[in-house]
Amino acid sequence: MSDFGADFWTGRRIGVVGTGRVARAVALALRDPASAPVKIWGRDPARRDAAAAMTGGQGAESPAVLCAQCDIVALAVADDALETVVADLTGAVRPGTFIFHVSGRSGAAVLDPLAYRGALTAAIHPAMTFTGDTSTEVARMAGACFAVTAANDEAMALAQALVRRLGGVPVAVAEAHRTLYHAALSHAANHLVTLIAGARAALEAAGVEEPGALLAPLTRAALDNSLDRGMAALSGPLLRGDAGTVADHLAALERDCPEMLPAYRAMARATIDALERRGGPVSPAIAALLDTPDRGGASGVEG
Repeated sequence: MSDFGADFWTGRRIGVVGTGRVARAVALALRDPASAPVKIWGRDPARRDAAAAMTGGQGAESPAVLCAQCDIVALAVADDALETVVADLTGAVRPGTFIFHVSGRSGAAVLDPLAYRGALTAAIHPAMTFTGDTSTEVARMAGACFAVTAANDEAMALAQALVRRLGGVPVAVAEAHRTLYHAALSHAANHLVTLIAGARAALEAAGVEEPGALLAPLTRAALDNSLDRGMAALSGPLLRGDAGTVADHLAALERDCPEMLPAYRAMARATIDALERRGGPVSPAIAALLDTPDRGGASGVEG
C-alpha cells in the first residue's frame, strides 16, 4: 500500500462502527459514489438506521460482519467502549484490513489484538468539535488537523493518506503522548466553553441583553493573539498588578454571580502562576487575595 492516489480509494469497502456525531461525519466524508455504500453498525438499530439514512450508508447486522466485509473500518465509539469493540472484531478481521479509531485519548496500542491478526492499525483523531450538524462538520474537517498514531510505517502512511482524503492535515503524535495531547485539546475546547458561558452569565447578571455580541470581538482577538503569542498576549489587571481591581471583581462575583467565582479564582491563580514561571511581575497582594478562600479574603472587603 504505497500508492494512495484516487485509484487506490475507488472500490474500497468502508465500514464505520458507531452512530454518534463523529461516526456520522466520518461516514459521510468517506462516502464514495463509485464504491459500495458505507456500512454502519450501532448497538441501537434505530440509531444505526438513522445514521445510515443520513449518510447514504447501509446498516450492518453486527460489528463482526461489518469487519469481515470491509477493507477500511473506522471505530467511532466512546473511549471506554473501544476495548470491547476491538475484542468483538478480533475473530472477524482479515489480514490487510485497515482499522483505525477516532478516539483522542488512546493511541494505536489499543488496536494491537487486531494488528496481531494482520490488520493495519492507527489512531486518527480530528482536532475538531462535533455538535451534530453532520454536513457542516464534514466541511470543517477539511483543513483541520488530525492527530495520527500508527503501529508501523505502512499504517502511518495509509493513515496520513486517509486524513488528506478527508481534506485534513495529519500531525504525528507519539503513542506515549496521546493522553497528554487529548488533555491539551480538552482543556482548550471544553474549558473554553465553560469560560465563555460563565462570562455570558455574569454579563446577563449585569443587565447586558446581548452578552455574546459584547464578548465576540474581545474574545476572538484574545484567542487569535494567544494562538499566535501564548502568554505574551496577556493583558489586564493581573498583568498590571491591580490588586484593587481584582478584589472588586471577587466581591462583585460573590455578590451577583457566585457560581462563576471558583472558575475566576482558579483561572486567575493559574494565570499568575504562568506569569511567575516566565519571570514576569506577580503582585503578592493579588496572590494573597486568590489564595484566601474565606468570604472576606475572597472579596477583599472587610465589613
